[in-house]
Amino acid sequence: MAKTFSFHALTFLFITFITSTMAATYNVQSYGAKPDGQTDSTKAFLTAWTQVCASNTPATLYVPPGKFSLGKVEFQGPCKNGAVSVTIDGTLLAPSDYYSIGDKKNWVIFENVNGLTVSGGVLYGQGSKLWSCKSSGKSCPTGATSLEFSNSRNVEINGLASEDSQKFHIVINSCQNVKVQNVKVSAAGDSPNTDGIHVEGSTGVTILNSKIGTGDDCVSIGPGTTNLWIENVACGPGHGISIGSLGKEVREAGVQNVTVKTATFTGTENGVRIKSWGRASSGFARNILFQHAVMINVKNPIVIDQDYCPGEKNCPGQESGVKITDVRYQDIHGSSATEVAVKLDCSKSEPCTGIELEDVKLTYNSKPAEASCSNAAGKASGFIQPSSCV
Repeated sequence: MAKTFSFHALTFLFITFITSTMAATYNVQSYGAKPDGQTDSTKAFLTAWTQVCASNTPATLYVPPGKFSLGKVEFQGPCKNGAVSVTIDGTLLAPSDYYSIGDKKNWVIFENVNGLTVSGGVLYGQGSKLWSCKSSGKSCPTGATSLEFSNSRNVEINGLASEDSQKFHIVINSCQNVKVQNVKVSAAGDSPNTDGIHVEGSTGVTILNSKIGTGDDCVSIGPGTTNLWIENVACGPGHGISIGSLGKEVREAGVQNVTVKTATFTGTENGVRIKSWGRASSGFARNILFQHAVMINVKNPIVIDQDYCPGEKNCPGQESGVKITDVRYQDIHGSSATEVAVKLDCSKSEPCTGIELEDVKLTYNSKPAEASCSNAAGKASGFIQPSSCV
């Protein structure tokens, strides 16, 4: 039976359509922004944002083609409407002097903004000078995250590129219902702490159809993350897709309901990883699925590391209290750059349980790779290579 609509329903739909197509657009150049790559356009962006956020109807902040130099920019909400857009056709340039924003935690941040869409554009963090400073052993700023979303919900990031961030590229912190798609992240393979996308304290985050090459984790998943879906992500260079590090605090929120599906890892340090510090903690990781992953010359394709201590400095030297349960590895295949392709190093005090391996085929130098397990319990099914050690 064909659906019928009342006059009032049709009127509402017509008004909604007209309102959405009449969304006001605020061009940053109208407020003094200069696309010359030199003039500081921070004030112009913030003035345009004030207009967008104060609009009672859907509104767009528009960045035209060109290079816009920006200092630290805080796009604060809440806004008066729930359909705020930022459309970028140009490039945003971080200050070339890394001291300018290097100790300010983030460069561009959206905070308390609900119903936000960020589309297109390039964020160029100019982080290479800071990386060099860090590698020299000198005293340097910690570095700023290029783009952060904090305490926001119903957010979409689409078609954005982030290059050479000082530190993390994109951070999603304490958010709900976030969709990231068609994003490209790039930084040198030896750039320190340049995680591609970091998710923490958030629920309902989806990351789709993205390409991430960086000097740290392609995607890092921090405490308090629930209902995370990652699909069709190409990772490399980088440290893989990592849950953790967990257990840095004694009292810490856990991670649960994470799916990583159809991912490709090329020349990375790790493939799919869970890592926790060796110390007492209330943290946990449970109900995790790694499915349909291709490993191409990856050093540690499958790894659980519950004695995580980068650089072997200030290691706690205790047993990890992070409880890891119900982790499934399905259809993981390809090549390992080291002999041990599956390494499950779990805690003595809190052994890993519910580990499932199904149809895993990993080779080393065109021969079957090896597996190493400590304190890991579970089962294996289907074709398993290397032979299961759970």
